Amino acid sequence: MSIPYHLINPPAFVLDESALRRNLELINRIQKEAGVSFILAFKGFSMWSAFPIVREYVKGATASSLHEALLCYEEMGVKAHTYAPAYIPAEFHRIMELSSHISFNSISQYERFREQVRNYPQHISCGIRVNPEWSDVETDLYNPASPTSRLGELYENFNGILPEGIEGLHFHVLCESTSFALETVLENLEKRFGNFLKQIKWLNMGGGHLVTKSSYNVEHLIQVLKKFKQKYPQLDIILEPGSAFAWETGDLVTSVLDIVDHRGVKTVIIDASFTAHMPDTLEMPYKPKIEGARDPHEGEKGVRIGGSSCLAGDYKGDYVFEKELKPGELIVFKDMIHYTMVKTTTFNGVKHPDICIYRMDGIIEVVKMFGYLDFKNRLS
Repeated sequence: MSIPYHLINPPAFVLDESALRRNLELINRIQKEAGVSFILAFKGFSMWSAFPIVREYVKGATASSLHEALLCYEEMGVKAHTYAPAYIPAEFHRIMELSSHISFNSISQYERFREQVRNYPQHISCGIRVNPEWSDVETDLYNPASPTSRLGELYENFNGILPEGIEGLHFHVLCESTSFALETVLENLEKRFGNFLKQIKWLNMGGGHLVTKSSYNVEHLIQVLKKFKQKYPQLDIILEPGSAFAWETGDLVTSVLDIVDHRGVKTVIIDASFTAHMPDTLEMPYKPKIEGARDPHEGEKGVRIGGSSCLAGDYKGDYVFEKELKPGELIVFKDMIHYTMVKTTTFNGVKHPDICIYRMDGIIEVVKMFGYLDFKNRLS
C-alpha cells in the first residue's frame, strides 16, 4: 500500500510501518546468518514511538549522550552501548547507570574514568574507539578517518599495549557505504590493530552499513562477517547503523504556500524548510527526490523549491513537475526519516512538521503535533 498523502495535514513526517518492518526483517536475517548483533543508532533514527516495532527484531541501541542513553533505557527497555567524543564528568555516573558498554574516544578519557567504572557495582564493558585510517567517505563533514581526526585513537598512541580493563574496540568510518568498503576497512584495521583483536571480547563496527539499500550486496556482507568471525571466534561483533533501519521508510509531506518568479527564476515556497527540517540537503549537500518530479533535461527550465525560513539559501532545485503547481497542492519529499527528524530545529519559529505513522491496517496515526510551546521552551 502507498501512503495516502491526501489524508495528511502538512507539514508532516510520515513513517510507513510496513517499510520499517521490511528493513528490520532484512537486518534480522543478516544478524542471524552472520552470527552478529545489530543495534539501532539513535543518532540516525530516534523516533521512539516506533521502538515497540524495532524491539521485535533487535535487542539493543547505541547512545551518544546522556539523553540518548536515557531514551534507550526508557523506550527500548535496555541499557545502552554508549560512546561520546568526551564525557561530562558530572554526568558520568548516570551514564554508567544506563550503559552496558561504554566506549571511550581516547586513552586519556578512559584513564580519567577508569576507576569509576572499576568501582561501579555492576560490570560495564569498556572499549576504545580506534581510527583505522581508511574510509570511502568523500565528504569531509562525514569522514572521521583522517590521520588528524579527533574521533578515535591512532595505533601509535597505544605504544603497542592495550590498556588494562579494555574489553572491546570500536570504529566508525563509513557513511551509507557498501560491504566492499567494510571489507577494506577491516583489512586496514587488522594491519594497524591486529595484535589487539585477539585480546578483546567484542568489536563494534559502527554505522554507515546501508544494508537495506536495494543495491547493497547482502550476501557479500554475510560472507565478510563470517570470515572475520572465523579468524577471531571469541569476538562478539556489533554493527550499529542508523540509516539502514529507516532507509526509505517515510516522507516529508509539505504544501505550496506561494510561487514567485524573479527574472525568469520560478520558486515554489512551501510550509517547511530545508535548513530547519531537511538540513542534510544543505550540509552534504544533496538534492532530495520529490514525488511526481524529475530533473530538467538539458536546456529545460525547472523550478526551485524554497523553504519558509528567511535564510537566503533555504532552497533546492531545479525540478520539473508532472503538473503545474498551485498554492495548496502537496509536495512530498521522499526518504526523509533517517538523519532528518533527528536534526530538525525550530529556526525562525517555523512550525515543526507533525510526526505520523502509517500503520499496516491503513490507519494514519498522528503521534506528535508541534506548536508554539515547543518553540518557546527550547530557549528562555
